[in-house]
Amino acid sequence: MQETSDFPSLANHFLVAMPKLQDPNFEKTVTLICEHNKEGAIGIIINRPMETLKLSDILSELEIKKDQGSLVSDDHVYIGGPVHNELGLVLHAGTGDWDSTLQIGPDLGLTSSRDVLESMATGDGPSRALLSLGYAGWAPCQLESEIHQNSWLTVKADPEIIFSIPVDTRWQQAIESMGLNPARLSSQMGHA
Repeated sequence: MQETSDFPSLANHFLVAMPKLQDPNFEKTVTLICEHNKEGAIGIIINRPMETLKLSDILSELEIKKDQGSLVSDDHVYIGGPVHNELGLVLHAGTGDWDSTLQIGPDLGLTSSRDVLESMATGDGPSRALLSLGYAGWAPCQLESEIHQNSWLTVKADPEIIFSIPVDTRWQQAIESMGLNPARLSSQMGHA
């Protein structure tokens, strides 16, 4: 991954929205940066589950039958971001052997091909996964500018926050992983 002009790649890092960030798409979000280079950045919001849409609904819509031995639970589908919200992406532990997987770090992959959902339905898929619709995207230098404006804190991604921490506390946990108290954050703080 190439570095941008002022920043090293933030792939495999969390972007944690500062309290002052009032954009309804990103207010109090934690976004996993999946790719970041001179062409921009893409990420998946990990703490915005959809109220009504579940993984079983997506499998049914795609006519993928779930085996009885499958470990697929009836997890919520997440709003991955405001870009291409019809695109399904599976964020998962490990990198697997699916048709279209972007390796994010040593322990995370992002797969956009149907075969990952089919393997999840048969019990052969990743043991920990999050299905999102859409993603967050930034043009060249846009993310760096937003970080300079103190809209985001950055910290190395922790798969436990993605897959083990309750969704309603992921923002707080990501901030606390930096040694910070969320109640003491101000719009004047810099990035970690």
